[in-house]
Order: sequence, then C-alpha cells, then structure tokens
Amino acid sequence: MLTRPLETTGLAAAFTFEGHRLCYTEFGTGDEVVVLAHGLMFTRRMHAPLARRLAADGFRVITLDLLGHGDSDRPGESWHYSIPAFGDQVVALLDHLDIDRAVVGGTSLGANVALEAAVTAPERLRGIVVEMPVLDNAIVAGLLAFTPLLFAARFVPFGVRAVAKAAALVPHGSQWVDVVTDTLDQRPAAMAALLHGVFFGRIAPPRSVRRRIAVPALVIGHQGDPIHPFGDADTLAADLPDAEFVQARSPVELRFDPQRLTAAILDFVRRCYRS
Repeated sequence: MLTRPLETTGLAAAFTFEGHRLCYTEFGTGDEVVVLAHGLMFTRRMHAPLARRLAADGFRVITLDLLGHGDSDRPGESWHYSIPAFGDQVVALLDHLDIDRAVVGGTSLGANVALEAAVTAPERLRGIVVEMPVLDNAIVAGLLAFTPLLFAARFVPFGVRAVAKAAALVPHGSQWVDVVTDTLDQRPAAMAALLHGVFFGRIAPPRSVRRRIAVPALVIGHQGDPIHPFGDADTLAADLPDAEFVQARSPVELRFDPQRLTAAILDFVRRCYRS
C-alpha cells in the first residue's frame, strides 16, 4: 500500500517490473498521453502542477516514481540502478498501460531518462521534453554535489535516517514543502546504491547516438547552474535532428513562475499529437 495519497486530483497505482514495484499517478484521460519523469532523489510529486495543467488541456498524464524513488521499491544494490534502466522502466509503464505511443518528458535525471527511452524505443515516442539535461559539462559539478551524499549514506547512515525522521514530522499539504520532505525521505543503503549506480554508469547517450534520435524534442535550459549547465542543453538541442530550444530564466522558473514554460510545453505536446 502507498504510505499516503500523493494527489487528491490524480489516481495512484503501481505495477511490477523485473520483480520490483513501481508507483505512478494518472491525471486526466484519453489517448493522448504524456509521461513525466522526476529528478534525482525527487519523486513524481514534483511534476504534479504540470501534470494537472496538461490534463486540463485534455491529455492523459502519468507521473512515475522511478526505482529507488518515492513509493517505488528501493533495493540496496547498485546494479539495479542506471539511467538506461530507468528508460526501460518508462517503456515498461507504457506496456503495462497498453499505451502505444506517448510524449515522454523529464527534468534533470528525468530528462536523461527521456533521452534513453528515445534511444531504446523511438517507435513508442511521439516526442520528448528535456528540461535541464545532464551531459559532459555537468559531470564534475554533479560529482562534487552528490559525493558528500554518497559518503553520508555509506558511512553516516544514522544521519540520513535522522533527516528522514525529521522530514516525516513536517505537516503535509503544500506542494513544494511536500516535494522537499519527499526528497529528504531517504534510506541509506538504497540512497547509496542509487547514487553509485547513476554516477558510475552511463549518464547520457553519447553524441554519436544522440544525433540519431529522430523523435521531435523540446529542450529547456538555463544559465547559472553548474549541475545543469546551459552548454549541455544548447549542445543537446544542436545534436538532436528535430529539436527546438527554449531558454529558461532560472532553474526554478517552471516550478515558481511556470506560465511561460508551461505554455511552451503545451504547444509542443499539442503539435506532437495534433499537427
């Protein structure tokens, strides 16, 4: 059972893939489907506002907790985790729900997951929305940012558990307070395995492979964030054969001032289905 309802306006459910339970929430109905993948250590809740907006426009939107995140299973061995494996989980979700094709989008880790899904099963995708991709320019900054968390999970597990217990005491009901507390709700062994698997595996498809991704793409990037550098987003948009690029004003524009970027995403998704 889910620990608590993630959404009062969405339908929470789960399925099993390769022996592990993966949880998701559906918003809206219909044959025009959008799947949204979250960032590293975040949960599907982070995309709830965008999902509701897309659903209001007539799309069926599914937000997925990737393995090791949120209410999905969190195995403690690093070999369970990789970005290509997360891409396979997105395709498995489409199989589970008998969805032939969908637009797949994501932020940060989720952006790279969308790329991997486009490599693995391009025939299942109508388009991809790639916000804040993580490519070569971000590797050093990412390691610097997440290595202390990996160290803490491996060698100071009681600290990770203490933070999770403290987060559980925070009252729920506010979108972004809940996003933060979800992110802080970590289990040391699974957290260490997740970070190890992600950072010591394939971060993104290499350029030679990216140049063969033919599905339409909307790439969103911004300045001033070393973990998601503008150069990675700009390079990706140039590499993809059928991409358009939108520059965000800040890393949090889509979260806290979403009108402009949400309009761009809506326009792109509409064109993927209705042009």
